[in-house]
Amino acid sequence: MEQTDAPIRRPKKRLLRKILLIALTLTALAITVGATFVGTYRPAYRPAPEVTIQPTAERVERGRYLVENVTGCMQCHTDRDWTLYGGPAKRSSWLGGGESLTPEQGFPGTLRLPNLTSDDETGLGRWSDGEILRALREGVDRHGRALFPMMPYHVYRHLSDQDATAIVAYLRTLAPIENPQPATNVAFPVSFFIKTIPQPLDAPVESLDSADTVRQGELLAKVGGCEFCHTPRNERMEPLPGMAFAGGHELEGAFGKVHSANLTPHATGLGGRSRDEFIGIFKAFAGDGGSAIDVEPQDNTPMPWSDFARMTEDDLGAIYDYLQTVAPVENSVDSGRPLVDSGRPLVDSRRPLVDSGRPLVDSGRPLVDSGRLPSTRSTPVDRLAEARASNVDPVAGSQ
Repeated sequence: MEQTDAPIRRPKKRLLRKILLIALTLTALAITVGATFVGTYRPAYRPAPEVTIQPTAERVERGRYLVENVTGCMQCHTDRDWTLYGGPAKRSSWLGGGESLTPEQGFPGTLRLPNLTSDDETGLGRWSDGEILRALREGVDRHGRALFPMMPYHVYRHLSDQDATAIVAYLRTLAPIENPQPATNVAFPVSFFIKTIPQPLDAPVESLDSADTVRQGELLAKVGGCEFCHTPRNERMEPLPGMAFAGGHELEGAFGKVHSANLTPHATGLGGRSRDEFIGIFKAFAGDGGSAIDVEPQDNTPMPWSDFARMTEDDLGAIYDYLQTVAPVENSVDSGRPLVDSGRPLVDSRRPLVDSGRPLVDSGRPLVDSGRLPSTRSTPVDRLAEARASNVDPVAGSQ
């Protein structure tokens, strides 16, 4: 019996070895094909438009307004002075590139926040106008590589051709700033996923009807970052369903941790505030009131008040009109950090205002700091008054 079993077992072993070898070969082949696909995959993109944008005074001024006061470019591509309220941009690094994000900050790799000046080596000096346009709205660099979607090109793609070309015209006027930065190096699998996001534009983007303030406001609320910051998100940074503009999104940085305000029409958000009251909140930080308030880091905010305060009243009003159309959501947000005063009376002094979840103490009398600071220390109002008395230029103060 033993003599007949051995010949039977040996063929079975050989068969098993063959099956295992085939399986290993197919696995290795699949890994090789997969690695090749992932490594060579290119985002969807089209050739950069062959355009030369004429820098007319009107176009450059429109671009300046959009870059400095609407689209939030300053918040990433310029170093911000966190010793002043709202972290105004430093003139010394005007659009010369922001501080890179690193693994120590929880980022999956290293992300360079690029230099947008005309420097040939470290900026956009060697880019064509068409390449900048394509990067702005379609999410690929001059070599066709995908931009990290922290750059909101998926939102900027809704900018009209007129506004997009105005932005490029303004960027071309910037003095070159040489600012060597580390190369962007995003870890796998995020490095692959970001390649799947860019989509080329396939038609002209027309300007919106200026009479339709709700649609104008919707666009402004998106390109200005209102929707992103004021909508709570999950760990994958996806917006929570039914919570658009409801606040509570946690933001962390040099200012510590704060939670964004509820901007919906609910009583826990904007409530019954009027259009003029909404505009007045921003305009209180315009001019010399916006960027000359020195604060302790723990009392600061990522909300760039001095930038948005210089938006036109029409644009701010359009944002208000749009916010009145979003679904009201009950979501009381309180970070326990009050909004410091700009030194200017606000339109409404009867209800608490909010800034990124930080209530403003406003009693109808000259505003005070929050009471968080000991009475022996000067308040932001005192320091602003001193700056005005000394004729200090608040913009120069953020150098």
